[in-house]
Amino acid sequence: MSLYTTIAPITITCNKRLAPYLEQEVKELGFEPDETFVTGVRLNGTINDSIKLNLNLRCASQVLYGLKQFEAVNADDIYKNLADYPWETILPGDGYFSVTSNVLNPTINNNMFANLRVKDAIVDRLREKTGTRPSTGAELSGAVIHLFWKNESAEVFIDTSGDSLARHGYRKIPGRAPMLEALAAATILATRWDRASPFVNPMCGSGTVAIEAALIATNTRPGLFRVNYAFMHLIGYDENIYLNEMERLNNQVLDVPGLRIIATDYSDIAITNARKNAVAAGVADLIEFSVCDFEATNVPEGGKGVMFMNPEYGERLGNETELEATYQRIGDFMKKKCGGYFGYIFTGNLDLAKKIGLKAKRRIEFYTSIIDCRLMEYELYEGSRRMVKQEEKPQ
Repeated sequence: MSLYTTIAPITITCNKRLAPYLEQEVKELGFEPDETFVTGVRLNGTINDSIKLNLNLRCASQVLYGLKQFEAVNADDIYKNLADYPWETILPGDGYFSVTSNVLNPTINNNMFANLRVKDAIVDRLREKTGTRPSTGAELSGAVIHLFWKNESAEVFIDTSGDSLARHGYRKIPGRAPMLEALAAATILATRWDRASPFVNPMCGSGTVAIEAALIATNTRPGLFRVNYAFMHLIGYDENIYLNEMERLNNQVLDVPGLRIIATDYSDIAITNARKNAVAAGVADLIEFSVCDFEATNVPEGGKGVMFMNPEYGERLGNETELEATYQRIGDFMKKKCGGYFGYIFTGNLDLAKKIGLKAKRRIEFYTSIIDCRLMEYELYEGSRRMVKQEEKPQ
């Protein structure tokens, strides 16, 4: 029986606080999650289903196909349980594989030791059954086996992704303190943008948010930018399944007449790099790049779109005292030039956000690296309906 058509538990992982948007994506693909947890979604499916998930998901990190659950007190138990598994039906004896793990067990103080025991079990089994020894290493360029081991409960998976899906593959020049592509996509999915009205992105940096907006609006999936996945290196891989899904992805790309995505930055270098990244993503013709201070950004009138900014917030870049004036100017910019829009400020510093001088309609929780962040949503009225409580400070 081929694992490509055998239904088993699938765990799709993501960065902290992206799970609600990952769940939304999974449902839109026609899957019904059994569980959504802090860092992922669980469902049942095949490795062929995993191919579809890998190519389509914007917010995911890894797609893990479950093989076996067992109890393990120590690393010897890991070896014994995995040495009995029929790896010769999954991994080519003359191929290459890697082992990754997430371990929380009192007998282990170094994950590399757990990885080594998994690798030894697989290699010994394949040598016994096939007479060949596969190559192994840390590079995730071939098949990948993942161990999750917490206390005495262990589970082993095929990581069908390999390199993380959170990096979408088009960004060649990251710039300063770049936002991870999966996080950028999730923050856009969290907004009220209708994917047709203007999307204005001052302080665009390397262009990740503007590029992700263009990809989302045109239904361009991350799988179109990547050529290697771990599922391609397993016994029974049918390339036609992959090629058919790639064809479907190409055919579903949309043309959005009149779409305006505007990205600005005061740095010539940032805009040059952002354009290069947009070219790599195939969306350079959809984004209007320009060099200017954020206050000089062209905001189309009557567009009723989204204005999205990811300013420095003092944790990694910029002096917090100096940034107070910047946040005050951001508030003035939204009041004067963004009437009729929803304004979004992504920040890891809520004290600085208070300097904006507008009351946030929503504060959406996100996480970047080790920083607790918020996507602040502001409803910006135009004309006589301009926000009544403009000068009211956030609570």
